[in-house]
Amino acid sequence: MDQIERDRTAAMLLLTPGAVRERAHLVLEAGLEHDLEHFSVAIDNLDGVADTVAETIRQNYPSLDIPLHARWRHFLVAGKDRWATIAERLEVDADERARIRFELAVTSVLLDAGAGPVWRYRDPVTGSVLARSEGLAIASLEAFRNGLFSTRPANLLQADAPGLMRLTSERLAAAFQAGPHNPLEGLEGRAGLLNRLGGTIVAKPEYFGAGARIGGLYDWLKARAENGEVKAPDILVLLLNALGPIWPGRLSLGGIPLGDTWHHPAIKGTGAADGYMPLHKLSQWLAYSLIEPLEEAGLKVTLIDHLTGLAEYRNGGLLIDLCVLIPDPVDLLERAYAPHEEPIVEWRALTVALLDRLCPLVRYRLGPKAHALSLAAILEGGTWAAGRRIAKEMREDGGPPVRIVSDGSVF
Repeated sequence: MDQIERDRTAAMLLLTPGAVRERAHLVLEAGLEHDLEHFSVAIDNLDGVADTVAETIRQNYPSLDIPLHARWRHFLVAGKDRWATIAERLEVDADERARIRFELAVTSVLLDAGAGPVWRYRDPVTGSVLARSEGLAIASLEAFRNGLFSTRPANLLQADAPGLMRLTSERLAAAFQAGPHNPLEGLEGRAGLLNRLGGTIVAKPEYFGAGARIGGLYDWLKARAENGEVKAPDILVLLLNALGPIWPGRLSLGGIPLGDTWHHPAIKGTGAADGYMPLHKLSQWLAYSLIEPLEEAGLKVTLIDHLTGLAEYRNGGLLIDLCVLIPDPVDLLERAYAPHEEPIVEWRALTVALLDRLCPLVRYRLGPKAHALSLAAILEGGTWAAGRRIAKEMREDGGPPVRIVSDGSVF
């Protein structure tokens, strides 16, 4: 095997949830050995986090009937399930309904990078003023419902390649009510991401089909289901391979784009992939968000816990705010960082590994009925909600403890 083949083989391994988990735990092991540059790990304090998360779950879901952590949760506003309202009016078969849900989920998740502390969105249906993920969710749903990503006037509920490629930052700003007095961080980056998605759909018909729609991903998965089952890791691998070219300025190996993958020195002795730390946060959240459309279409999704926790600022912020991760030196958090900088990569990797450590502690505190709770349910019911609540208690703007320079494609 020559070097190019070794690089390509290593790249394909990096595009899996197993690589995210394995390498995140290498970073955690280095932290437990006091061998990291930017954070110390106070592992004994994880018990206090477990107490907080378990209590949050009891408050939010006392019956422990917790849905998966997915974009669909953010479409509920003022007691109204906005997706359900749209779905009630659909007169399509199960496959087309799944394609529509795929297209809404993909566009909405890709537009979900951090909005910043200032931006707000007034929901035209309820009049509610929303911020951050909830605001981005409803803004993207309204944009989708109004045909922003479709080139077929008779079928507004569609995201096709020409519609995505023609999107401008100005049209996106109008849809998201953004402007000089209501700035949305990473606006041009978001528009560029969807433009590149449109080009990728055209360039990869093997994944998206002749219809040049995002929904072709559903047909790809359905065609490869075994006995009506789709493995959750296969959803992520599909997304990472199909969407790889859309991410701007990222690392590649053997000519294969690596997406949300960065360098960290704790990843040692791994051959061609030495030093690479994959995280795939948006892609994994998207994988979680595609499970419900697949199951509604009659497919069973298995191995959901083979996906990992999400390396995002609510989960990671909770671990800093409750003193599991201690910035070292203490002034580490006094400036803003870009996603590729080592303190951010380290923080995110530690977050993934510590979520694995946290989940059994939370299940134990919730009692025997919680033994079957998936990682995705604990993310939804506990860590994300607790992270947001603690952030609001500790900082006026409710932002993360780490200041991030967002380009609209990671956070």
